[in-house]
Amino acid sequence: MQPTRRRFVRGAIACSVTALTAGCNNDEPDDEPPDDPDDPTSRIDSYLTENDANLYDGTIVDMTDVAEITIAVGAGEDGLAYDPPAAKISVDTTVIWEWTGRGGRHNVISESQIGSDFEFSSGDLIGDAGHTWSYTFEESGVAVYYCQAHRAVGHHGGLIIE
Repeated sequence: MQPTRRRFVRGAIACSVTALTAGCNNDEPDDEPPDDPDDPTSRIDSYLTENDANLYDGTIVDMTDVAEITIAVGAGEDGLAYDPPAAKISVDTTVIWEWTGRGGRHNVISESQIGSDFEFSSGDLIGDAGHTWSYTFEESGVAVYYCQAHRAVGHHGGLIIE
């Protein structure tokens, strides 16, 4: 059978359609979490990813069933991160934010305008190493927060409270 221009074009179109639709009917789940505004993991991931949170690599540290946890304020190489940047805790857990003394003066602010279920503030900007501020989460939800002085450069964090 002699190849014709028409046969060649039909074959090229068939190959193109096959290439374009490859994977469209894949029944395997995506590796990406669902973008579900009601899913706490999606909410934390979206907030931290959209704000380029320093030290956030997609990991949410499981710290459930611990009565008290500590989060470093002024962590990371440049002192402009919370460590851990994201954690999962239980209701009635007290979170203690402890200042490292690096990266300048910091604070911790959470508000509903940024998608947090909790509103809290550590107050003024502080730079002293060893300074602490704490908050006890008495109900479930999502807390996302930032440092007022370094919000634009990725100083953000988040908690899932369950």
